[in-house]
Amino acid sequence: MSDESDGKHGVQSLEIGMDIFRVMVNGQRSMALKDIAAAAGMPASKVHRYLVSLIRSGLVEQDPHTSRYDLGSFALNVGLVSIDRLDRIRLGLAAIADLRDTINETTALAVWSEHGPVIVRWERPRRPITVNVITGTALDMLTSASGRVFAAYMARDTVRPLIEREMANPELPEDLRSWPQVEAMLDKVRHDGYAAVSGYYLVPGVEALAAPVFNFKGEITIAMLVVGVQGMFDMAPDGEVVRALRAAAVNLSQRLGYTGSEVSMIL
Repeated sequence: MSDESDGKHGVQSLEIGMDIFRVMVNGQRSMALKDIAAAAGMPASKVHRYLVSLIRSGLVEQDPHTSRYDLGSFALNVGLVSIDRLDRIRLGLAAIADLRDTINETTALAVWSEHGPVIVRWERPRRPITVNVITGTALDMLTSASGRVFAAYMARDTVRPLIEREMANPELPEDLRSWPQVEAMLDKVRHDGYAAVSGYYLVPGVEALAAPVFNFKGEITIAMLVVGVQGMFDMAPDGEVVRALRAAAVNLSQRLGYTGSEVSMIL
């Protein structure tokens, strides 16, 4: 049999296992072996063999006291990851729209890509002078607010190559040209719970704030931004814009299932 033909046929045993797993998902409660077998239209002995493999994979677990079967820890994790991937952008778009309405400033959403943070959406405020943010814009790690937030909370092995490439740029501000300086800046971001950039955010005369949004695994998944015109933008740590941004990021993190210590610290 050719590889192409084999690929079209698939793996029948896997499909049978997924049929049994689907019965359990649709059951919406723990189930006895006989009930699973009846719903799947298979002999109980056959279903049991598949359940053993599903248990080993973490998709199913068996209660030792009742012998009933239910979804396992890995199945729950798959569900949470799926929710996170489907909902984070949708919820993020609503969050930056609400934030824009609250503070009447340009707001934006950035996600991580292999080249660093990228703007995926922005919201224009109702004011005569605004800052336009271009969707798809790739942001620097050290001289953008969202880049600093991702650099502060992502794994060092992931962000280090990008940071080192930027540190080699002779136009980088003098206070960011060594690792001790960069580490001090990132420590401040983690301490404050947000990043602030003024004077050299992509273009002169623009200021920006960014706050991290975490998922249920405690990983940064989004950066929420507020962008304004220098001198016309409230950057005060205890000001309305910073408070509203941090509160919006915490609220979105909680909606994505995050329950870590940063929530209580920021609130």
